[in-house]
Amino acid sequence: MALRIPLHLHLLLLIHLIAPIYANLEGDALYALRRAVNDPENVLQSWDPTLVDPCTWFHVTCDAQNRVTRLDLGNAKLSGKLVPELGKLQRLQYLEVYMNKLMGPIPAELGQLRSLVSLDLYHNNLTASIPPSLSNLSNLKFLRLNGNRLTGRIPRDLTKLANLKILDVSNNDLCGTIPTSGSFSKLTEESFMNNSRLEGPELMGFVKYDVGGC
Repeated sequence: MALRIPLHLHLLLLIHLIAPIYANLEGDALYALRRAVNDPENVLQSWDPTLVDPCTWFHVTCDAQNRVTRLDLGNAKLSGKLVPELGKLQRLQYLEVYMNKLMGPIPAELGQLRSLVSLDLYHNNLTASIPPSLSNLSNLKFLRLNGNRLTGRIPRDLTKLANLKILDVSNNDLCGTIPTSGSFSKLTEESFMNNSRLEGPELMGFVKYDVGGC
């Protein structure tokens, strides 16, 4: 007679089997970041890819299921580039990589971080445009990209971020007009200041979104 295993034990077993897989995927994603940056202060020294999961690494916070929820690398003197692999951190809520010397574009893959609450990339040397994919971050409350060298238009789809409380794209080289609908309707001019080619705000249809200094 076959032994019957209760359903709840099946689920527990499944969780224990899946958890290491996610841990390895997330560890690989974080280690891709370590390989892509220069780390003169050795703040990433504990990021050892031979460990079972990245939850013991400094500057990494995990939940009870050993899934990465927070990455704190602000003011760490890192240079190099952000990597698209960061988009694999499905439960990441806080991506804090401000006040470094990071260059290159913001990976469009960050738009896959559906749990993200705070994206702080301010005071780096990031270039290219703001990825429209960030409009997929439905839980996002804080988006701070100020003090970089970002160019292009402000993606209009960002106005769909219903939970957005703070946006700061000041001190870049953005152009076009400032969207004013949706969550942007509550933002002040300080969010957009010191972008010399930015013409706005887009008010009552008098300034069309598809024209102006780009």
